Amino acid sequence: MAAGFTFRSGNAPLLISVPHDGRRVPDDIAAQMTEVGQSLPDTDWYVARLYEFATELGVAMIIADYSRYVVDLNRPADDAALYEGQLVTGLCPTQTFAGQDIYKGAVTIDTQQRVRHYWRPYHDKIQATLEALRAEHGYALLWDAHSIASQVPSLFDGELQVLNIGTWDGRSCGQAIAAAATDIAEASPYDAVLNGRFKGGYITRHYGRPEQGVHALQLELAQRAYMDEATQCYARTKASQMRDTLKDMLSAILETAASNAVILSR
Repeated sequence: MAAGFTFRSGNAPLLISVPHDGRRVPDDIAAQMTEVGQSLPDTDWYVARLYEFATELGVAMIIADYSRYVVDLNRPADDAALYEGQLVTGLCPTQTFAGQDIYKGAVTIDTQQRVRHYWRPYHDKIQATLEALRAEHGYALLWDAHSIASQVPSLFDGELQVLNIGTWDGRSCGQAIAAAATDIAEASPYDAVLNGRFKGGYITRHYGRPEQGVHALQLELAQRAYMDEATQCYARTKASQMRDTLKDMLSAILETAASNAVILSR
């Protein structure tokens, strides 16, 4: 069986993970889905495209091929809650963020089969890549790239800030790295917040181990900043401007990491 992801290698000590831009759904699963479910409304639209410039920086990328409706790669395999008291869509979602049914009637989901076939290969690759980066550079950086509609009443009130940086309240990333990303974000044309509604999901929390030389951040983008949310079309001009900010943020953490390499690798 194919790995279920696309991997692009790099020579920088940074891996970008894109777990929710996948659009593929196996035929047997798609046949059980509603029309709404098949439209994949909760996709992180065009995030992989937005970050295509990363290869210019020598940055490695891992991009999920399959939809989050098949399995959510940013949730733990045991489906434990990440945000207590807030909406939980689950490891294998049955409802959209808007509360609409993904499947036609009751279905039996073989969660463990989906974990084995789709979830595990993605995470094994992240782990192996981070270990290789740390062995080569003395430390490793992980940037978990996401986007979401600007307004999702079931998840947050009002309109979301454009740049939402998450470091699990400082536990997944060293302070200097977080500050480098946040300083660029706050100086950008966009509103920004650190550890607001989105503090980082499973990927950020699981792999971010600053004491072991692995520093992980999540960036959740409000989709209005680079696409037309009404039509779900990529907006080239807006996307180009957003790319400038993203490139500056990634460059800043790479430069900060390089200048603090001894500290980060302790």
